[in-house]
Amino acid sequence: MPIYEYQCESCGVRKEHIQKMNAAPLTTCPECSSERYVKLVSAAGFQLKGTGWYATDFKGGGSASKPTEKSEAPAPAAGCGGACACHPG
Repeated sequence: MPIYEYQCESCGVRKEHIQKMNAAPLTTCPECSSERYVKLVSAAGFQLKGTGWYATDFKGGGSASKPTEKSEAPAPAAGCGGACACHPG
């Protein structure tokens, strides 16, 4: 379950609460009982580590993989004559 951060606009208390994603937002401050307890927007609490598509496609910086050399097209399979979609000309 995600952790949500709330702050009371009356007394200023700031707390984290574990709630289901579809749960209704809390509205009552646990400290002063004010009805001005609002959910804050904050950054995600996880970090992607290791290798994977996100490291090569979305991470800032240089390329994680070396460019490959262009190889020759494979010889046409028997019977296709090389004029099919699997053997670009």
